[in-house]
Amino acid sequence: MAKILIAEDDRISQKFAAGLVENEGHTAFVSPNGRHAYEALKVNSFDLLLTDIMMPEMDGRQLILALRGDAALRRMPVIIMSAVVGVGEIAELLKTGATFFLAKPLSAEDLREYLRRGLNAPGSAQRS
Repeated sequence: MAKILIAEDDRISQKFAAGLVENEGHTAFVSPNGRHAYEALKVNSFDLLLTDIMMPEMDGRQLILALRGDAALRRMPVIIMSAVVGVGEIAELLKTGATFFLAKPLSAEDLREYLRRGLNAPGSAQRS
């Protein structure tokens, strides 16, 4: 069972993602913004971060940059979920350090697949 942090300010998206994570047998924790998520990541052990881009206080892009600049969190698998679907924007997010990009609106099938991939990505404690 993995511990997954979901950084998302939209309550509907929070509930959808957390419900799916838990239905897959993992434990979901929700942070309402990037700053809260970063603080949680610094003091708790998580296997994967699922984050939105547009959030108050610290957005997803800033959160990824903070993680990639932190030696203890540098290899944390990160799945970005966003309605921003332009190829250039996606490429930029991946270059920033996101492990995967998942387009909103989220589908249960896609989210399940990307959780599986993320938990098997280099840096994940779940990796065999």
